[in-house]
Amino acid sequence: MKPPRSPPAYDASELYGIIPTGPRVQFDMREIIARMIDGSRFHEYQPRFGTSLLCGFARLHGYQIGILANNGVLLSESALKGAHFIQRMRQEPDAPALPAEYDGFMVGREYERRGITKDGAKLIMAVSGASVPKFTVVCNSSHGAGTYAMAGRAFDPRFVFTWPQPQISAMGAEQAAGVLNHVKTRQLARDGGRLAEQELAAIRGPLLDEYRELSSAYYATSEIWDDGILDPVDTRSVLAIALSASLNAPIEAPHYGVFGM
Repeated sequence: MKPPRSPPAYDASELYGIIPTGPRVQFDMREIIARMIDGSRFHEYQPRFGTSLLCGFARLHGYQIGILANNGVLLSESALKGAHFIQRMRQEPDAPALPAEYDGFMVGREYERRGITKDGAKLIMAVSGASVPKFTVVCNSSHGAGTYAMAGRAFDPRFVFTWPQPQISAMGAEQAAGVLNHVKTRQLARDGGRLAEQELAAIRGPLLDEYRELSSAYYATSEIWDDGILDPVDTRSVLAIALSASLNAPIEAPHYGVFGM
């Protein structure tokens, strides 16, 4: 029998002042978590290691939950921490996962040399093999492989909810426009041509507008990539209903593959 619930120590309406107006503005996910969980008590796992990923246990309306939340771009240490935490979660009674807000993995030659691909694959393995009910809340930007690694729609979580302001795409609008402009410039350079700044801007502007429209939360929900857009202050209550519904079905044993060393 679950213990009685207690309200968060902070008012949920304060979320409106915490959530940034732009998808590229970073904020501390602890402030979001504190306004959702019982008593705002978050028992953080390895807080000084892999700090761009928050992991920990809490209670939501009395239910024990495990929380994974991005606090920046995922690095190798963050991916390993997340994989360890997910494997441990199955050992706790009644611990559904609640991943929230993802920015994707760090890319670049140095990070690849240090093993971001291998360590990221371990996190993806842990997420896909975990048998606990999984719930995803997209709080801000959601780009790249992080969309999958943090229990996006492709990993079949029980529910995926989105807040109104996120951008959801393979990469951000600015990065996508930059890549396409770079490709066009390289093509012209091979033939000895080049684009003036005004011509680059004329190509870039419509691309940015289209990309922002197609990566908006409203477009995503129209394509049924989630289970609905939530008012942030309603998130706690909606997750409690989803948790209650999910625990009416048995939880199977986890089925992990081979974690590459």
